[in-house]
Amino acid sequence: MDATALVSGGKDSIYSAYLAENQGWEVRELLTLAPADPESMMFHTPNLDLVGLQAEAWGKPHRRVELAGRGEAAEEAELSEALRQAPGGWIVAGAIASSYQFTRLLRIADRLGRRVFAPLWGKAGLRVVREEVAAGLDIRFVHLAAEGLPESWIGRRLEGELLEELARRAVPPRGFHPAGEGGEFETLVVDAPFFRARIALDAVDLTTRSGTVALTVRRAHLVPRDSAVAPAGSD
Repeated sequence: MDATALVSGGKDSIYSAYLAENQGWEVRELLTLAPADPESMMFHTPNLDLVGLQAEAWGKPHRRVELAGRGEAAEEAELSEALRQAPGGWIVAGAIASSYQFTRLLRIADRLGRRVFAPLWGKAGLRVVREEVAAGLDIRFVHLAAEGLPESWIGRRLEGELLEELARRAVPPRGFHPAGEGGEFETLVVDAPFFRARIALDAVDLTTRSGTVALTVRRAHLVPRDSAVAPAGSD
């Protein structure tokens, strides 16, 4: 079965595409939607430029679609057109609990006669995060927007003691979603066991505003896992 995976560069979309391949789908492309509105409720926006490097590291074709419209109707129409051109009959999505995004994707897929595979949908958030860490994903915090998430976490890898601290901080009364499904935090995957190379972050900017902190990658490159693998761009 052929599929297109919607990938933003964060942990859930990358992990879902990986699970799809493990369960028999052939992911023929990674599709990234880049919204015109940085506050889009439908699409992830931080560090979308890094998905191309992720695709190269994984050996997958990548297609990026720039969305010109703003607002729900415009974004849905452009998503529909992007999916109409996608190879394969299946769409892979990393949704966990956001019904706003998932119901709209299902509606579009139904109109196009396509089916959606969302392996994380309905799972407990902490379970998902633990699975992603156990699978070997190198997950970095690139946006923090919830009370209880210290600025010192920005750029750090989600693993070990930090994972356990996240689990402790996510319980009431703070009560944020432990997988960041409500926008409490955003992530970037810089390495995974199924990547041929890892992403090195060469230059980043940190921005703090209205109780949030964001890490924006200005320059990055692929680093080979060993000397037998040529650096990106080499003959």
